Amino acid sequence: MNKPSYSVDLSVKPVVVPFFDEPTNTFSYVVKDPSSNACAVVDSVMEIDYASGRLSLNGADNIIDYIRKQQLDLQWIIETHVHADHLSAAPYIQEKLGGKIGIGAEISVVQTTFGKIFNEGTDFSRDGSQFDQLFQDGDAYSVGNMLCHALHTPGHTPACMTHIMGDAGFVGDTLFMPDGGSARADFPGGDAKTLYQSIQRILALPDELRLFMCHDYMPNGREVEYQTTVKQEREDNIHVHQGISEGEFVAMREQRDATLGMPRLILPSLQINMRAGHLPNPDSNEVVYLKLPLNLL
Repeated sequence: MNKPSYSVDLSVKPVVVPFFDEPTNTFSYVVKDPSSNACAVVDSVMEIDYASGRLSLNGADNIIDYIRKQQLDLQWIIETHVHADHLSAAPYIQEKLGGKIGIGAEISVVQTTFGKIFNEGTDFSRDGSQFDQLFQDGDAYSVGNMLCHALHTPGHTPACMTHIMGDAGFVGDTLFMPDGGSARADFPGGDAKTLYQSIQRILALPDELRLFMCHDYMPNGREVEYQTTVKQEREDNIHVHQGISEGEFVAMREQRDATLGMPRLILPSLQINMRAGHLPNPDSNEVVYLKLPLNLL
């Protein structure tokens, strides 16, 4: 396993408050520095009613209300990756509370790939400039007095990052709860072998590191869960526990992915999330439209 190039400080224990969006099975988090009122938001959600094309921000408003009531200082709005199953509320939260929007630097690869799929014109920048911060592997940043690190963990998408904040790690879609396994790797730019190697980087982190999921699909009808540890994942993850070889994982992942349909919200999600949560420019009638490419995905 590849050890990280930095030390994880397990003595720093941020307060992590989850917010669950049931329609998309998505967890957003407010992460508070234990020694100050500084906080970060991880993987926010904007709701969409697909049939009517109407957007709503109830979940984001709940996060904003919590931060205001707790008198917190929002410093970062983190996207673990360009989500294909829900829309980001990052610009809305930033407008209300401030903070920098950050994502992995390989967002440019994602933008180039999906810029072609959606036939975006030259007005759409493919250099990640819609975001305030592009994280490289191992980059450090601070939430108040809490030192944080971004770990590049591609495979699900090229831009996936795991964010380590004290004794808490936010893995995006790279891993699920031990009984949920791992993320799919068949989206454009995804790769099962790369995903396996990224998971090994996470499993090389300290046993006690808390891991927070971006999604939970409640396998076998259990109650929703969002938190585990590196040790629990290494011992019990049904797809990639200790002893599963790279070849075994890749064969399982590719066979499984071939049976999966596309996420219900993949087309609106990608068009908005690759823009850091901003909507496309309005058309000549001042109405915003999203595209529906046929027979491409």
